[in-house]
Amino acid sequence: MTVLSVLDLSPIVEGGDASLALANSLDLARHTERLGYYRYWVAEHHNMRGIASAATAVVIGHIAGGTERIRVGAGGIMLPNHAPLMVAEQFGTLEALYPGRIDLGLGRAPGTDGMTAQALRRTLHSDPNKFPQDVVELKRYLDDPQENQQIFAVPGYGANVPMYILGSSLFGAQLAAILGLPFAFASHFAPQAMMQALEIYRAEFQASEQLSEPYVILGYNICAADTQEHAEFIRSSSLQAFINLRFGNPGPLPPPVANFEESLNSQQQAVLAQVSSASTVGTKDVVQEDVAKFVAETGADELIVVAQVYHHQDRLRSYELAWEALN
Repeated sequence: MTVLSVLDLSPIVEGGDASLALANSLDLARHTERLGYYRYWVAEHHNMRGIASAATAVVIGHIAGGTERIRVGAGGIMLPNHAPLMVAEQFGTLEALYPGRIDLGLGRAPGTDGMTAQALRRTLHSDPNKFPQDVVELKRYLDDPQENQQIFAVPGYGANVPMYILGSSLFGAQLAAILGLPFAFASHFAPQAMMQALEIYRAEFQASEQLSEPYVILGYNICAADTQEHAEFIRSSSLQAFINLRFGNPGPLPPPVANFEESLNSQQQAVLAQVSSASTVGTKDVVQEDVAKFVAETGADELIVVAQVYHHQDRLRSYELAWEALN
């Protein structure tokens, strides 16, 4: 059976605010923990008026502090925005507070636009091309101390927080394979290179202390409801948000619109078609059939489920139906 987890973008909905978004995230985490989901990840995005998880480590502490068993982590931390030592200290602190429950997923994209990336880094002159070196440095801070080591992450050293490489291209697959780390592919919004990336990762994987064989996590969009009509209706919020993002106009998550897809032009339809291979919308039976095909095609060890739904109760129900369909 494929492991099921949650990727929460902490959506700020139209008419709502960050306080509501973060309260809803904690409620969803508690709900999915009761259902049996394995892990709950939040992601780093900046200058996005529709996403409340910019201070990702703080949000992880909020979620972990309000739950009991579910693993909580970053999907992911955009490492070029940060000094590896600071990330080690943050996640070492989280591990000290919530032992055995913290994950550290790492990406090399800035998670924002160029101007905001510059504002984040100031004079650090971070180079995304140094991502592999930064990952190795970060891992060293979280490992057991070495002889003659002079710089320590406190808390952090010896925490051995599990690390994951995130990506939407072949680069991440190759790095995860070389380092012997789990690979999480962003198929929920960029599935184009998924199959090639998985082939490279599995073929080139080298065992490590953390992982003895390849482990693949795939992002997957599920919008489930008790009727097909209602599922398609509530999914329109995420479709609107995706189109707005792709055409350079990101904002709060909009309310659902009836028959939304019928109003789209050919260019907008082509944008949405890009993510259709890692998405399902409908009742439990539809979800079950679509996910079974996807897992059979990809051999995913774990699906991390995304559900951008405007009304919180509909979102809770979507995750509930997805769990029932797949267990």
